[in-house]
Amino acid sequence: MKYALIPAILAGLVLCALSAGCTSPTQAEMKPVEIPTLLPATTPAPSVSTVVATPVQVETLPTEQYIDLKLSKERPDFTLHLLFNGGKGELFVQNILMKVTLADGKVVEQYMSDGERKPRRGDEIIVQGTRGSGIDRVEVFVTSAGRTYKVMDQPLMSYVY
Repeated sequence: MKYALIPAILAGLVLCALSAGCTSPTQAEMKPVEIPTLLPATTPAPSVSTVVATPVQVETLPTEQYIDLKLSKERPDFTLHLLFNGGKGELFVQNILMKVTLADGKVVEQYMSDGERKPRRGDEIIVQGTRGSGIDRVEVFVTSAGRTYKVMDQPLMSYVY
């Protein structure tokens, strides 16, 4: 008697499972509900204006990709110097870009090694800065392991004595 009860319970469970799966529609029959969007007829179309770039925040390179960069503005000739001193992640560095916005609004962009090779320890970018008491803004972007990081954003001022 006990042996006949076990197959009967299993058959009942299988029938319940089959009937539950067969009553719901298949994926091909299911359609998403369309929600109508109503726009008022009196709403004017938005005007298109000049796109202003959102400033990118300065990011810290991951610890294993750390590199040492030194930025300075020389007093006698007002040149801006970016020196690459290597570091733990120098093997990952693919490119270094220095973007300088001069006091008069002119923008100068210069890549380290100009794409001919990867930057090496001791490479330097030199850009002519603003003479006098103008403030130059220097942004430095490093492409390391396939991702670009903004690692510096500094104003540099000339001190005239």
